[in-house]
Amino acid sequence: MNPLSTAADAPLAPFRIAPRFVSRVWGVRDLRPWHDYIAENDPIGEVWLTGDECVVETGACTGSTLAEVFAGFPEAMLGGKTPTAESPLLLKTIFAKDKLSVQVHPDDALAQKYGQPRGKTECWYALAAEPEARVACGLMPGVDVEQVRAAIVNGNLEDSLNVLPVQKGNMIFVDAGTVHAIWPGAILLETQQNCDLTYRMYDYGRPRELHVEKSLEALRLTTQAGKVAALKIADRTILVKGSYFCVEQLPVHDSRKSSTLAAEDEPGGMLSYLFAASGSTRIRSIEHRFEAIDLPTCGVVAIPSNTYPFVVEDQSCSKSLDKLNLLRISTRWP
Repeated sequence: MNPLSTAADAPLAPFRIAPRFVSRVWGVRDLRPWHDYIAENDPIGEVWLTGDECVVETGACTGSTLAEVFAGFPEAMLGGKTPTAESPLLLKTIFAKDKLSVQVHPDDALAQKYGQPRGKTECWYALAAEPEARVACGLMPGVDVEQVRAAIVNGNLEDSLNVLPVQKGNMIFVDAGTVHAIWPGAILLETQQNCDLTYRMYDYGRPRELHVEKSLEALRLTTQAGKVAALKIADRTILVKGSYFCVEQLPVHDSRKSSTLAAEDEPGGMLSYLFAASGSTRIRSIEHRFEAIDLPTCGVVAIPSNTYPFVVEDQSCSKSLDKLNLLRISTRWP
């Protein structure tokens, strides 16, 4: 039986998603130890973990794309909280050998003006960072739009950027309209609205299209972007909480029931993802509704809005330096 032909409002078991390796000119070829993958041809810059074309690799929907699962099970996946049966979030791991372009993303209103469904607010969680790792996030105080335009022409836009040092475990919020750039030295987990819309302002002479006028229209001179201080509460640490997503660090002492994963103030029935930033875990059904799912480092398991009870079990070796660091990324609705 085709699982996508079953009742759309029935519970859907958690499932692991296979990563999709996306080539970028600024990427790397060897993604180990984060992903067991060595590129034979073009370097890999992004590993899409929840992209529309990513394929389900466990459970009844094995072999289906994530887009097909959302279209087939909108109630189970999203809980009826959105008018569209589409994935709201895109998770990526970013591997940069060279500097990315200096760029900006539009907000929802501007994206829709140009025929796109949504804009792009994002955040970066540093999985690892070298001592000199840096990112650019926002403009220096006092810089105006005409100065940005002139700096693009003159090739010195970096001088106008607010540069932040990056350490392992840092969370950086980048709301739509923020001029930004990722530079080499850090491996990042990016959580963003499910939109691949980027306006390049400056690209270090690489032969790729620039979008200067649209980027100037999209940029905001002042944004909320920057490092976010972690907020530790009783049973979790909130890394960032915004209009579109919430990223939390969940302690797991041997095991943790699914009923404890959502925060007390969180509305019921939220789509979420579990991501192993380090270590490994196992998702086991309490009622024997689905086979156990192993979640390795840098792996992602989708937790549908309407799902079966389960337990998260820490599979990391007690003597290992690679302790479990489990992140929960949940969808929020503006």
